[in-house]
Amino acid sequence: MENRRRIDYVALMLTASAAPMPIPGHIDPVPVPRASAPREDGRVDLVGLSRDEVREALAAAGLEPKQAKLRAKQIFHWIYNRGATDFAQMTDIAKVQHPWLAERFAVGRPGVVEAQVSTDGTRKWLLRSGDGHDYEMVFIPDADRGTLCVSSQVGCTLNCRFCHTGTMRLVRNLTAGEIVGQVMLARDALGEWPSQPEGRMLTNIVMMGMGEPLYNFDAVRDALKVVMDGDGLALSKRRITLSTSGVVPMMARAGAEIGVNLAVSLHAVTKEVRDEIVPINRKYGIEELLQACADYPGANNARRITFEYVMLKDKNDSDADAHELVRLLKHYRLPAKVNLIPFNPWPGAPYECSTPERVRRFSDIVFEAGISAPVRTPRGRDIDAACGQLKTASERKSRAELDRQAEEKLAALG
Repeated sequence: MENRRRIDYVALMLTASAAPMPIPGHIDPVPVPRASAPREDGRVDLVGLSRDEVREALAAAGLEPKQAKLRAKQIFHWIYNRGATDFAQMTDIAKVQHPWLAERFAVGRPGVVEAQVSTDGTRKWLLRSGDGHDYEMVFIPDADRGTLCVSSQVGCTLNCRFCHTGTMRLVRNLTAGEIVGQVMLARDALGEWPSQPEGRMLTNIVMMGMGEPLYNFDAVRDALKVVMDGDGLALSKRRITLSTSGVVPMMARAGAEIGVNLAVSLHAVTKEVRDEIVPINRKYGIEELLQACADYPGANNARRITFEYVMLKDKNDSDADAHELVRLLKHYRLPAKVNLIPFNPWPGAPYECSTPERVRRFSDIVFEAGISAPVRTPRGRDIDAACGQLKTASERKSRAELDRQAEEKLAALG
């Protein structure tokens, strides 16, 4: 589920009423709607709000400050620790107050369009936002952990050529509530309420779903702070990994303001090849990216930076590539682990996966240099849930064709 993609469409298809906001692409800023539409019923959804934000919402609705503070603490516990979706479940709040709360507030979940289960136990959900946009999340169970792969955008603003999500246009950023809502829904499906510190199936989160998390920084930061809150979902920052294709200016902020583990979608060791397959490299080159990794707060041998490297036949998989990868990591003195990812095919993909023998040889070269380089076992391929395969089922070829036609018209005008 690598994630990096650039929009292949521009503002032509956006609604005129959408408030534009520049999202940096690797060539031009891309206008996208600023946020999702408010709920049709006018209520405020509390999922994704911190304890202070819940208090502020209650106070704005008319509760006096001391009452708002007490109720916020209770509601925060019920939402994030107990998984409550109905105020009537909140037994330590007076029954007479339940209707007042229900009239003004909601405790929502993403809409589920489709839920699939792979033969290997991987689960994928196609979700729909309140304003009708689709996105995906994936849960990967293992013997000793369960990892939820969370999306941060509908579509993606990058255009990594090996990634299926990169063939989608960017629609908008997900809100903090929509990001947290994915975790809540997974907990619902796994039956993991009330929240427990031990014995959970969902033990880890990776921001490796649809989208570039660092192009939606504020919402991702705010969502992960809620997820890490010890009185709620209580997931340690050491069990959360944020993956970026290399949005260098935001990496230091991510380390300082979020503090979770860092993964970097590297995928190549030369400018020529990385420019092709990870186009953000044209804006922030390999050396600049690796220096930002070296400067990442909290990175050490106990908390290594993970470098994702998808194996593409005759493109980035030679012995010379492996040796150059080792040289770069050692030159920048990076506490590193390299995840070698067999390329997961999708219709129309321009690449093939390296042979198993070539992948093993590449791994051996990196391992022999003292750097961990495990080969990731593909998971969920049969339901298109593996790395680089996420693309909402609602995206039809006709949409892609319309996008291309729109671009051609703009080019002709231009």
